[in-house]
Amino acid sequence: MVLQTERLLLRPWQESDAESLYAYAKDSDIGPIAGWPAHTSVEESRSVIKHVFSAPEAYAVCLKGDGKPIGAIELKLNGHTDMTDRDDECELGYWLGKPFWGQGIMPEAVRELIRHGFEDLNMRAIWCGYYEGNGKSKRVQEKCGFTYFRTTEGLDVPLMGEKRTGHTSVLTREAWLKQAITPVV
Repeated sequence: MVLQTERLLLRPWQESDAESLYAYAKDSDIGPIAGWPAHTSVEESRSVIKHVFSAPEAYAVCLKGDGKPIGAIELKLNGHTDMTDRDDECELGYWLGKPFWGQGIMPEAVRELIRHGFEDLNMRAIWCGYYEGNGKSKRVQEKCGFTYFRTTEGLDVPLMGEKRTGHTSVLTREAWLKQAITPVV
């Protein structure tokens, strides 16, 4: 499935995207703050595409002009998230290449995936989290209508081999429908 916004295509990852993925995922300002180590090779990026980004609702975030991935976004369905065990709830995850920060790209992509989650997948709630210090992710969640749910100290971050403080937010279908009437600025 391909989802579209005014500026973006959200499409399934392909192995041929490995070089584009590596170009952004090798940046130490991207992965570690989100809980994964910076990529060290195109081969590692290809493996991530095959084994992680192959999930049913994982999408490459691409500008419509060239269709090359500049980030990733996913709705993690039951069995792939520890935020909920319900089949009608999921977790949203995302990241964006640094050259594209501050242009409203990720809020645009998140809003479309939220719409997809509620309208097409019939979700009741979408959960989202960020680690302490990731103000950019927090801001995206606020812009897109998520509300604070809880803070958890000492969360395991297995890919980084450490513990962190995590903040969890949620957006319910009801809140999203109200927001469609009165958009959050």
